[in-house]
Amino acid sequence: MTETTLDAPLTRAIARRMRDLALLAGAEIMTYFRSTALDIRGKTDGSPVSAADLAANAVIMDGLRTSFPAIPVVSEEVGGDVPRDWAAPFFLLDPLDGTKEFIRGSGDFTVNIALVVDHKPLLGAVYAPVSQRLQWVREPGDAVEETPPFTADELGALRPLACRPADNAAITAALSRSHMNDATRAYIARYAVAHAIHAGSSLKFCLLAAGEADLYPRLSPTMEWDTAAADAVLIAAGGRTVDFSSGAPLRYGKPGLANPFFIAHGPGVKLRPAQR
Repeated sequence: MTETTLDAPLTRAIARRMRDLALLAGAEIMTYFRSTALDIRGKTDGSPVSAADLAANAVIMDGLRTSFPAIPVVSEEVGGDVPRDWAAPFFLLDPLDGTKEFIRGSGDFTVNIALVVDHKPLLGAVYAPVSQRLQWVREPGDAVEETPPFTADELGALRPLACRPADNAAITAALSRSHMNDATRAYIARYAVAHAIHAGSSLKFCLLAAGEADLYPRLSPTMEWDTAAADAVLIAAGGRTVDFSSGAPLRYGKPGLANPFFIAHGPGVKLRPAQR
């Protein structure tokens, strides 16, 4: 399968199925939220995985493979595919982004599902089950936020998403709740930051896409599945995510699937270069 086989009707069908599966996975996660039956284990990288991660992973992977068997599914969790051609379409998912927040009982976690084509995030669905914040790309260049009530079968009210033009004299920064470090603090100090919003998981991208923040620097490690879905939403809303060192847009399907440090931002932000 190549990019040219993804015609508009198929792309819209994929986008809607991703949205529906994000809601179904979110409902599955909520059955474990603040439960004593999390069955928390450590992965080889030292990060935790819970029964909720694995249950959500199964919901999404089974749904995508049933609906679109020709498209590989790459997941943070077990059972993912290894595409033969990383430039061809593949799904990239983090079924529970923000597992540490989830285990602590915080609502700052999301379900992330992306479709990557030619090393770019083409479609994305991001759902925060606790706040019921749902953002998704209906088709390239068309990002929406859905207002509850909604279900996997019934759409809620849809609001087009658009990043706001930045006021560089009064930047609103979206910052990590769990991964702040001295490098990020030093970088943020180079902007005229009027407000800072601390959030977990991919919710920081959601703030930019909704026009509620202007800048999200991430100067600590992430993986592609952490960012792809929300990056797709941000791009469709008029924003960008760039490599901190080079300024080039993030690429997906790289060896090892690790991201460089990056800056996500809305239009008009005068980016400060990396200091060497």
